[in-house]
Amino acid sequence: MGKIYLIDVTNRDGVQTARLSLSKLAKTLINVRLNEMGVFQSEFGFPTTLHESNYLKANIRLAEMGVLQPMRLEGWVRAQAQDIEKTYQMVPDIKHLNVSISTSEQMIWGKFGGSKTREDILNMACEAVDAAKEHGTETVSVNAEDASRTDIDSLIRFASTLKEHGADRFRYCDTLGYENPFSIYETCKRLAEELDMPIETHCHGDLGMAVANSVTGAMGIVDGGQDAYINTTINGIGERAGNADLVAVILALKKAKDLQRYEFGMDIDLSKSWNICKYVSYAFDVPIPMNHPGVGANAFAHASGIHADAVLKDRANYELYEYEELGRGEPEMVETGREILSGEYTGKSGFAHVMEDLGVTFDDPAEAERVLELARYANVVAHKPLVGDELLFIARYPDITRELLTITPVV
Repeated sequence: MGKIYLIDVTNRDGVQTARLSLSKLAKTLINVRLNEMGVFQSEFGFPTTLHESNYLKANIRLAEMGVLQPMRLEGWVRAQAQDIEKTYQMVPDIKHLNVSISTSEQMIWGKFGGSKTREDILNMACEAVDAAKEHGTETVSVNAEDASRTDIDSLIRFASTLKEHGADRFRYCDTLGYENPFSIYETCKRLAEELDMPIETHCHGDLGMAVANSVTGAMGIVDGGQDAYINTTINGIGERAGNADLVAVILALKKAKDLQRYEFGMDIDLSKSWNICKYVSYAFDVPIPMNHPGVGANAFAHASGIHADAVLKDRANYELYEYEELGRGEPEMVETGREILSGEYTGKSGFAHVMEDLGVTFDDPAEAERVLELARYANVVAHKPLVGDELLFIARYPDITRELLTITPVV
């Protein structure tokens, strides 16, 4: 029986959300937290984008150092041979890629204006996979954009041909959130049976069904005899109405009725949920909705007298799972008196005080000055005070931080 794996795309699809962005330091800290949580793979960015290249190379170095292990780091590129060549010019040590191209009639005609046929699309994707394999790419997933509006027989031919060219996985993209839980189950089951290869679900929330579609699609894949890879984002952040939420997907598979037979292929540490969701909320400056599963302010709040009385007698009356399972329960301390923060104009004395509170001292004044300067630059990029984990990262990995903060514009 196939297993289920999680591929988080916050650092690729999440940052494409209108009005939102992340610093490269924040993207790196998200990768650190995803790795600690047990996520199989992070789609960590765009290797053909110049301002991403230093960040991508720095994260690959962290993986080589063991900091981002065992999680895989995957780049996203267009399914064009020239993009593969550019990828390996800019990020030569990248090992995992997702190559993407539109497959529906709507997008082939709507995006290319009649200049491309379905055969052209297939040939472009094959050339991209061939180029990636020639460069020694360890795994290549082929992304069929708007797969849910693509004729199923055309989709099977597309994916099976790319499998012959060496594609390792096929990504079924419900790009507009068009699917429903029943249809995606049947489609993904058929794909798994006929393609005989691992399949990913990539679902959006335009109709509010991203989590349900992701889970039932994965069920269909497993029932079809293959491993399933669910694409998620933290707090569901993504284009338009967002993507399948990481924590909600995990909770559904671990807690929903009769779903426990669909097993994860990696050890997921659910207790990291609260920490990673809070950090992403802070980094994006987007509050977690109060009714968000597991991590929302009201997820374990009870006001009704009947409910409160019942849950105090036995939490199982009105709670499916314990809040401690998600890493919740510790009080949050809010400073209301004197507070020293790290900012872009922080001086040596204030910075030393902040770092001492984090348990970090410097014996070498030159090293302290170096870390302070990096923290100042990181604050310039973030436009907000750095959190403790960010300051600790800078202190532990100053060379990596320098690379993350270095962007060379084309002039």
